[in-house]
Amino acid sequence: MTSLLVIIVLVLLAVALWQLTKIFDLTQVGSNSDSSEIATDNDNNVQGYLMFGFLAFIYIFSIYGLFKWGPLVLHTPASAHGGEVDNLMNITWVLIFIVQAITQVLLHYFAFKYRGKKDQKALYFADNNKLEAIWSVIPAVVLAGLILYGLFAWTNIMFVDEDEDTIVIELYAQQFNWKARYSGNDNVLGKANVRFIEGANAVGVDLADPYSQDDIVVTELHIPKGKKILFKMRSQDVLHSAYMPHFRAQMNCVPGMVTQFAFEPIYTTAEYRELPFMVEKVANINALRSKKSIELVAKGETALDPYTFDYLLLCNKICGASHYNMQMKIIVDTPEDYKAWLKDKATIVSEVKAAMAEPAAADGASGTDSTKAKDTAAVAVTAMK
Repeated sequence: MTSLLVIIVLVLLAVALWQLTKIFDLTQVGSNSDSSEIATDNDNNVQGYLMFGFLAFIYIFSIYGLFKWGPLVLHTPASAHGGEVDNLMNITWVLIFIVQAITQVLLHYFAFKYRGKKDQKALYFADNNKLEAIWSVIPAVVLAGLILYGLFAWTNIMFVDEDEDTIVIELYAQQFNWKARYSGNDNVLGKANVRFIEGANAVGVDLADPYSQDDIVVTELHIPKGKKILFKMRSQDVLHSAYMPHFRAQMNCVPGMVTQFAFEPIYTTAEYRELPFMVEKVANINALRSKKSIELVAKGETALDPYTFDYLLLCNKICGASHYNMQMKIIVDTPEDYKAWLKDKATIVSEVKAAMAEPAAADGASGTDSTKAKDTAAVAVTAMK
C-alpha cells in the first residue's frame, strides 16, 4: 500500500511540474527573450566545457571505484588453471583501460576544440585511406591476438586426457539445490534419467545399471587436493550454471544433455582459510557482523554467527525465485581425508533399498500390504545383486 501511495504522489508531482512549465511558457509570451533554437557561441562554449566536466567525472569515478571496490574482486585462484584465467582477464582489463583512456580523452577534447563558432565552417573531405587503415588494422591485430590467446587458454583448460587419472563426479542441478553423485570405485557413473526419479532416488539413477551400484549421492561436495576432478553436469528442470568462483570454473547445466568441466584443486579448505588476504577478509566481515549483532541483541533478536570461509558452488543463471539461495558447500580435503570421508558414505542403491524397506516394514507391522513398496524394493534388491 505504501508503494502505491508513493507512486501516486510521484505521478501527481510530475503532472504539477508539467503544468508549471506550461504556465511559465505562457508568461514569456511577448517578452524579449530569445526563443530561437539555433545555438549561440555561448551555448557552444558551455557545452564544450561540460564535455570536459563529464570527462573529469568519468575518470574520478573510475579511480574512486578502483580504490573503493577493487579489493572485493576474487583473489588467489584455488585451481591449477585459475592463474591462466586471471592472466587473460588482467590482460583484457589493461587493454580496455588503455583504449578507454585514449579514446575518451580524444573524444571530449575534439568535441571542445571543434565546438560551433559563428562564421566558422567545418572542413569536409570524403575519406582518408591512411587513417581508416590505421584504426582498422590496429584493433584487428590486437583483438586477433587476444582472441587467439583466449582460445588457446580455453582449449588448454577444457582438454581432458582420456588416459589421465581423474575423479568423475556428477553435479545435478534442480530448483533450487545441488546434489553431487560420485562414480564410486569403478570411477564410472551409472546411467540416469529423470524418469527414474522416485523417493530416495532423487537424481534419477538407473538402479539396474551395473555401473550404478557403487554411485554415491550427497548434498555436500568433497574433493581432494592435487587430483583432477571431471565434473559431469545435468539439470532436472531449467537452465542452471555451475559456478565455482574460487576455482575459476563455470559451465551451464542444460536440461536434456550432459556438460562437463575439469579442474585440479591446489588448496585445501583449511589452507585457503589461512592465506593472509582471506584472514584479513574474514576478520573484516566478522567485525561488521559483530557490530550488527550488537544492534540485533539490543532489539531482543538473535546475534549473527561468526563467518567462516568455505568454497561454494553457486548457480550463475537466474533460474527462479530462490535462485540467490541455490548453493552447495565445497570442501577440499587432503587425499587421505577425502578417502576417509568417502569410505563412510552409503551408495544410492543401498539408500533406495533402505527407504523402500521402511514403508514395507510399517505395512507389515500394521497388517497391511503395499504392493508398490514391495515391487520397488524388489527392483532395488535385484539391482544390488
